[in-house]
Amino acid sequence: MPKRPSIGKRQFLPIAVVAAAAGAAVSGAVLLTRAHRVADHLASNGPAEVRTDQYVSSNGCEACHPDHYRSWYRSFHRTMTQAATPDRVLASFEDVQVTQVPGRPMELHRRGRELWAEFDDPDWSGGGAAPPRITRRVVLATGSHNQQIYWYATGHDRLLGQLPAIRVVADGRWVPRRSATMHPGDAAMYSETGAWNGVCVACHATSGRPRLSAPLGSEPIAAARVETMAVEFGIACEACHGPGAEHGRVNRNPVRRYRLHWAGGADPTIVQPLHLDPKRASQVCGQCHSLWEFLNPADERDANIRGLPYRPGDDLTASRFVVQPTRNLETPTMKTLLQDDPRFLGDVFWSDGMVRATGREYNGLIDSPCYQKATDPQRTLTCFSCHAMHQTSDDRRSLAEWADAQLSPAGIDRSACVQCHRTYGTNVTAHTKHDSNSPGSSCYNCHMPYTTYGLLKTIRSHQISSPSVRATVETGRPNACNLCHLDKTLAWTSTILSQWYGIAAPSLSEDDRTIAASLVTLLAGDAGQRAIIAQSMGWAAAQQASGGGNWMAPYLSLLLTDSYDAVRYIAGRSLRTLPGLSDVEYDFVAPPASRMAARVEALRRWRQIRVTRSDRALLMNVDGTFNAESIDRLVHRRNNRRVYYRE
Repeated sequence: MPKRPSIGKRQFLPIAVVAAAAGAAVSGAVLLTRAHRVADHLASNGPAEVRTDQYVSSNGCEACHPDHYRSWYRSFHRTMTQAATPDRVLASFEDVQVTQVPGRPMELHRRGRELWAEFDDPDWSGGGAAPPRITRRVVLATGSHNQQIYWYATGHDRLLGQLPAIRVVADGRWVPRRSATMHPGDAAMYSETGAWNGVCVACHATSGRPRLSAPLGSEPIAAARVETMAVEFGIACEACHGPGAEHGRVNRNPVRRYRLHWAGGADPTIVQPLHLDPKRASQVCGQCHSLWEFLNPADERDANIRGLPYRPGDDLTASRFVVQPTRNLETPTMKTLLQDDPRFLGDVFWSDGMVRATGREYNGLIDSPCYQKATDPQRTLTCFSCHAMHQTSDDRRSLAEWADAQLSPAGIDRSACVQCHRTYGTNVTAHTKHDSNSPGSSCYNCHMPYTTYGLLKTIRSHQISSPSVRATVETGRPNACNLCHLDKTLAWTSTILSQWYGIAAPSLSEDDRTIAASLVTLLAGDAGQRAIIAQSMGWAAAQQASGGGNWMAPYLSLLLTDSYDAVRYIAGRSLRTLPGLSDVEYDFVAPPASRMAARVEALRRWRQIRVTRSDRALLMNVDGTFNAESIDRLVHRRNNRRVYYRE
């Protein structure tokens, strides 16, 4: 099997196992007898939950903090990793056959409370011979919001493998593992065996410890000792508040509790992120929501054994190199990274350093002027300006609504922005030039547009910026204006920004002056850019601002046969939001002939709908036909670079 490529978020690559720290080889059995072993079904099948280093688990928090526990329990942080049991998985294992996998179908079965799968061995390297069938117990599930990934016990120590299909939550269906990510359709399959042990454990569990005796990606991984453990699966209370044993011990004294309560003081035995300074408060989130590297190999080896050294309240940069292309591109660490992997930045950041792939929101925050230039700690932009890790008492939404993005009430409206930009809060229309209740007067739509991709959708950029035609020309990143006004050219946007805000107009090509920016990107952009435009064409606000969505149908239909599975998926989803096309039969992983048939059917239906627009910018002639010459020209100049988003 091809070696698994780097995935961006740092994977542990130990050189030696426990002997490197302890001075002697220590077996996994001895390691576990030194701490309290949690009795669960994974005791001998996969990574173990083990209470160590003053951690007590979220169960120790519930009695005194029932409301906080309740909202955390409903969050998707908790379910980031779970033991795979019938009540926790989102897919049925009741004698199900899954055909959406390479090779022969995958068979799923339930044996009491145990889940089992039979499938072609993904690690088979027997040349042209058919891979053998293997039957493995599914022991862990990762995710529950957008996708759910299933991990099976390989039978070698605590090493996990990944099922060849992933569950897409919104659709309630299985898709091939690779089809759920932004990878070229012809890319060689690679093994995910060991990925949870060496990569996911860092952020999808609390105080995870890989304990691998050989680097992840070395051949063969099955020869390594694997004694992976974590304090708790999922992102639990102590991931954000730090170890809680001492906190629980001293607060058994009711006098102490009431004294702290009435004095209103902080409890030094536990970390409350909201009470930290803005920098360290956001670093609590940044420990996972960032792209980073170890400062030196010794730190990496130590983290393999003991877990990452960072604890909430620490300075994150004391133990990690946080990648910030706008500021540390010329540092020795970054130069070494780029020398080892020239693609290290390309599929995570745009060329100007703005984040391009999801999961790196902290990298975007710290590059934002509202974070960098704030002088008042009480008014500095932090993660908690918009997000709440627990639902607040003034939030009238249901827990399910809150959990969708864990936004605070201030993160829903303009409150987070106008606390500093107060003049805009009193007369927002004077600033936005849009109706105060329209999407065009949303601070987030203009200053945090959907230019970051991940998990088969786009999300908002977490770097605060202003719409810029120059940035679009120089980086290829769509700007907020043209993501809403999909029928307008860059020249139109440049003129508007010049008239309204005095922004100098950059030099533009003929295409940028005469063709809608969305179509230039959709036809000539790379796969990531095409995904962004396809997603925006399914956004109701953009459809309304662009004169209705009818004209978008033929362009979305072109993407139904795109070479990237992820682009096809998004295009199909957006296409079904258009009039008369909601029931188009289309499967983005169906055979090519089936996908082409769906494309032809979508075009046939579109022609039956009377489209009155014949804008030159939309590449439509006055008789309703296409400007085929311009479309072909843009497609032939398409950026066909191979895109591997590190999601």
